[in-house]
Amino acid sequence: MGAVKVAVVGGGAAGCLAATLLARAGAEVVLLEKNARIGRKIYITGKGRCNLTADFPPREFLDKVVRGEKFLRSAVWSFPPEQTKRFFEELGVELVTERGGRVFPASQKSVTIIDALSRALAEAGVRLRLGAEVTGVSREGDGFEVALSDGSRVKSDFLIIATGGRSYPSTGSTGDGYMFAEALGHSVVKTVPSLAALITEESVSDLKGLSLKNVRLTAKDAGGTLASEFGEMLFADRGLSGPIALSVSARVNRASGVRLELDLKPALDREKLSARLLREFSERQNSDIGNAMRALLPARLELYLLARAGIKPDTKVNSVTRAQRGAIEALLKCLPFGLRLVAPFEEAVVTSGGVSTKELTPACMSRLVPGLYFVGEVIDADALTGGYNMQIAFSTAAAAARDICKHAGLA
Repeated sequence: MGAVKVAVVGGGAAGCLAATLLARAGAEVVLLEKNARIGRKIYITGKGRCNLTADFPPREFLDKVVRGEKFLRSAVWSFPPEQTKRFFEELGVELVTERGGRVFPASQKSVTIIDALSRALAEAGVRLRLGAEVTGVSREGDGFEVALSDGSRVKSDFLIIATGGRSYPSTGSTGDGYMFAEALGHSVVKTVPSLAALITEESVSDLKGLSLKNVRLTAKDAGGTLASEFGEMLFADRGLSGPIALSVSARVNRASGVRLELDLKPALDREKLSARLLREFSERQNSDIGNAMRALLPARLELYLLARAGIKPDTKVNSVTRAQRGAIEALLKCLPFGLRLVAPFEEAVVTSGGVSTKELTPACMSRLVPGLYFVGEVIDADALTGGYNMQIAFSTAAAAARDICKHAGLA
């Protein structure tokens, strides 16, 4: 009997790890990547620094999963963030852990991770085929056949689909895996953008580029609160972005009628805020209101808030009415925005939705087609920002590799 043959479609984080682990175990692995090099999406992860994982134990990690938490439990417990760190450290990559458990290469360059994966593939003996665009997959006897755009075909005993989702399609994530899944009889849960800017009904173009710290963003619909996140936020040209806005997007991307509420002073309750505002005003009674709140807000945001309150910035503080002061207080605690939509896939970090986890085992093998596996973003599983989605890719890839080794009798 010859070596066990495994074909892996997709040279991203999940595909590279699965291929490496299987080749190390003795399988004959071919990795098919349609781009000219592996890791196109890894290159832009973490704003080019590659947020590799979230350094938390499995239980805390799983709390940040938005979809697929139960499905991912086995994979994450078996290959947790600690294992990911160890894998790359053994490849000679020095890592650093920053605020919020975010793990990066010490070089602060994503190419460090891509180069490490390239070395791992080569050292393990993976046959890497770049520029290999897969056009179709099919079941052939007890194995699989993969058709490529150049007319060639690859036969294998096991097949791993690691093609990513639809986010950042310029990197090659164009939803091919969903087509392959459906061709093999699988269901695909509707895909929507996640970890993307929140496009608001109200214009915020005057605030573009303004970053805020220690604010709270809450999303609500008719049924109540959908999400509430504290931390850093950024005003974009069409809406709200930055860490907390991206995390909120993961909770509201399937909802309608969503209202956003931005608490600019979450550390102060209404009573304390009122006292603070009265103090600021009493010290600047003869000033324009447009200059009187500079200790509370950045200048651009102050003017924006006054406009939303219907107060002219040249209004003297000593002529501000109680009702106007109340309107300012209310907006400081709850600056409302209507959510028009979550930014499209072209601007989204990850895809929500994908191959139904109901049709997969905890080891990511198809319950419909034995020997077929789906790993990474192509699965209907996603999490908040901060390295969690990269870890999902690594954990599911390791689960699939381990399961193939078990079924094939490999070490």
